Amino acid sequence: MRITSLRAHVLRDPHPGEAHWVSHFKVPHANEILIELQTDEGIEGFGLATSYTSTDPLVHTLTSGLAEFIIGADPLAPEQLYQRLFSLTWQRLAFEKGWTREALVRLSAAVDIACWDIIGKSARLPLWRLLGGFRSAVPYYVTCAYYQAGKGLPQLKDEMQKLRAQGHTRFKAKVGGLSLDADMERLALIREVIGPDCDLMVDVNRAWDLRTATKAVRLLEPLKPRWLEEPLRWTDDRHETTLLAQRTHIPITGGESEMTTAGCRAFIDERAISVLQFDVTMMGGFTEGRKLSALCEVNHVDVAPHHDAFIHAHIVAGSPAGLIVESFPDPARDPLQAELFENPPPMRDGLLHLSEEPGLGLSLSPAAVRKFGQKVL
Repeated sequence: MRITSLRAHVLRDPHPGEAHWVSHFKVPHANEILIELQTDEGIEGFGLATSYTSTDPLVHTLTSGLAEFIIGADPLAPEQLYQRLFSLTWQRLAFEKGWTREALVRLSAAVDIACWDIIGKSARLPLWRLLGGFRSAVPYYVTCAYYQAGKGLPQLKDEMQKLRAQGHTRFKAKVGGLSLDADMERLALIREVIGPDCDLMVDVNRAWDLRTATKAVRLLEPLKPRWLEEPLRWTDDRHETTLLAQRTHIPITGGESEMTTAGCRAFIDERAISVLQFDVTMMGGFTEGRKLSALCEVNHVDVAPHHDAFIHAHIVAGSPAGLIVESFPDPARDPLQAELFENPPPMRDGLLHLSEEPGLGLSLSPAAVRKFGQKVL
C-alpha cells in the first residue's frame, strides 16, 4: 500500500468569542492542522496536529516540500515514516527550507495518526484493540474554570453548577493566574458545588515557583485534589517537580509541554510524576504514544493524555496504564470536540464508550470542515 495524495486544512474558530485564559496565556478555541491521507487501495485516514502557537510555520513546512516525503510512503510502516519525518529536525534541509523544529514535530505526529487510522481500517479493527484492547470504555473529566473577563465567583459558581447538572463527575480547574489566596477561594467554591464525591484536579500550567508550590500543596490538602498538574515554571520543572513530590501526598502530573518521548521519559526517570500527560497530536503520534504507555506501565505511572479525547481514548483504552481522558463539553472552549465528527463516541455515566468501527472510528463532518477549515494543500 502507498500514500498517493494528501489534503490539509487549518482548523480555526471563526467566532472565538470570549478569551479563555490559563495562568499566563490564552488558549485557542480551535487551532489545529487536519491532514488526510489517501492510498492506492482506496483507504483513507486522517490525523490532527494541535498547536498553541501560530500554525503558519506548520503550513509553510507542509506546503514547501514536506509532502514530498509523505507521498509514496507505506502507511502500514508507521515507524519508518515517522522516523523519516522526525529526523528532519536535525538535518540541514530543515534549516535551508525554514522548517522549524516545532512544525516538524507537530506534523510528524499528525501524519502518524493518519497512518494508524489507515492501519486500523486495513485490519478492520479499531485502534484501541490494535493497541492492546484492555477496555472499551474509559473515564473522562471536564476541563473548566478558565479565567475570563468579568468572571468572578458568582459566574464561576454558575459554570460549575451547569456542568454538574449535565451529569459530569470529574473536573479540572485552572489556577496560577491570581494570588494563591484568591485561587484557593475559587477552588473551595468549586469543591463546595461539586461535592465531596466528585474528582477535582488542579492545573497550574507551569506558573508557580517551588516556594509557592510548596505552600500551595499544604493549602490544597483539605480540598482533596485527585492531582496537581504542571505546578512548576518551565526553567527547572523536572528537578523541582521531583522535590515537590517529596513534600506532598498529592499526585503530581505533567508531560503535556514536552516535545519528545525522551523528555517524557526524563520525567518518569526522575520519579517526578504519578501521571503522564503526553499529547499524541502535539508530538509522537500513536507510534511514540504506545511506547510511552508501555514505559508508564512498567514504571507504575498512569496515562492521562492531554486534549483530543476521541483520539487519545484509543491510547487509554489500549493499555493497563490508561487512566482517563480530558474533555471539553463547552463548545465555546472547544468547538471541534462538539462539531468536527459526525459520530463522536458517546459520553455517559462518566465514561467515553469506544466503538468497533475500524481505525479511529471517526467520520469527519464535511460541514464542520467547511466551517472551521481553510484548505492549504
